[in-house]
Amino acid sequence: MRIIAATQNAHKLEEIYAIIKDFDMELVSQKEAGFDVDVEENGTTCEENSFIKADAICKLSKEPAIADDTGLFVDAADGEPGVNSARYSGVHGDDAANRAKLLKRLEGVPFEKRTAYFACVITLVYPDGRKIVARGECHGHIALEEKGERGFGYDSIFIPLGSDKTFAELEQIWQQFGVYNELGDE
Repeated sequence: MRIIAATQNAHKLEEIYAIIKDFDMELVSQKEAGFDVDVEENGTTCEENSFIKADAICKLSKEPAIADDTGLFVDAADGEPGVNSARYSGVHGDDAANRAKLLKRLEGVPFEKRTAYFACVITLVYPDGRKIVARGECHGHIALEEKGERGFGYDSIFIPLGSDKTFAELEQIWQQFGVYNELGDE
């Protein structure tokens, strides 16, 4: 089955492919499918934004479409950046500026109070109106400073529970998904 990935983010394409690679599915980016559009994410939850993107591309393509929406929710920042995680600094996709803004907001907050979680919602929409929605959460803390070279977004400042390393430092995560850094880790 061919599925259109409702994203223009290369990192998201890698992640979606890693999730579906063991199933009988062909993943095609929306751009490869001829839909070079930017769907406005105006929902107030990850569920709404994920659905908005998948539904829009499904309606345009008349094919199944999959989308995700991920947000980082930080308790000491009143839930920010939340659904605005990708554009927290005001510029969509400026990962460095987003991290800098969050770290600045948390200055003076002790580590134990820097609790946070990533929420990720994936929605698959079919042309006949059916949809499948999955949500996952990963809880942890926001580091005092950036560490690690892997990943993107907030990975270099998020420490999952049970670890003393950021996502960007956890080699086994990136090997599991077949994503390696420029140092040639395998």
